[in-house]
Amino acid sequence: MKPAPFAYHRPTSVAEAVARLGEYGGGARVLAGGQSLVPMLNMRLWRPDALVDINDIDDLDDILVQGDRTVVGALVRYSTVERSPLVAERLPLLARIVRHIGDRQVRNRGTVGGALVQGDPTGEMPLACLVLGAVVVAAGPAGTRRVPLTEFYEGSYATVLDPGELVVSVEFPAHPRHFAFREFCRKHNDFAVISAVATGDRDEDGTWHGVRLALGGVADGPVLAPSPPDGTRLTDDDVAAAAEAALTVVDPPADVRASAEYRRHLVPVYLHRVLTELREAQGGGTHEVA
Repeated sequence: MKPAPFAYHRPTSVAEAVARLGEYGGGARVLAGGQSLVPMLNMRLWRPDALVDINDIDDLDDILVQGDRTVVGALVRYSTVERSPLVAERLPLLARIVRHIGDRQVRNRGTVGGALVQGDPTGEMPLACLVLGAVVVAAGPAGTRRVPLTEFYEGSYATVLDPGELVVSVEFPAHPRHFAFREFCRKHNDFAVISAVATGDRDEDGTWHGVRLALGGVADGPVLAPSPPDGTRLTDDDVAAAAEAALTVVDPPADVRASAEYRRHLVPVYLHRVLTELREAQGGGTHEVA
């Protein structure tokens, strides 16, 4: 099939893009990488009045350092995240996790902002941004506003953005020293059945602080799980307790990849694995896909 007719605009500034979106009163969609949008158009599941193509807006594809913060433009491609020395140094979890998004063709076109707006409950990018405490910066008719990832999703594939708003960047605070990531897929780089991330900082005496846990594929969006208390040594008992506590925040879906019961079974298994790996980390992080 081919898309239904639509108007096409290619603005060169954020202000022009916001103005174009406003002209259609919610009937326009933003085109960035198009990895999800174009197939939906071709199947006529989406029939927008217009596309606003933001690929000529140069201000949206930068990666900037602002003190402890790292600001990633909405148009930064997955492949840029994967290969950037700056991202590897300042956002190593992002650099690792992006390698498990689609294939090379997808990563050459897909964008950070597009992934967050798409809001796939199994998506690696929303999961990483959530656990790292990222903030989405959006521009609209009323100006610019900052939305923490914890407040960004209203449900599956649904964000709090207004129809006339455009994501322009994502802000990350200082990255934790240690992280661990695990993901279960039916085949290489398929949509995840479940994914789990743990981050934290360890003192020289072996105690852990600021441990954060997040899960993907087990609710209508990525979710933060209850964290072990500050000062924990992540003993086997601590790990087991945290793994079981995660079951209180999940509501797994059932689909062609797995049943809800199977996903629920995997939640404590995968959290146990990432917490164990986090505890054993000796450098900037650990990562493994099972």
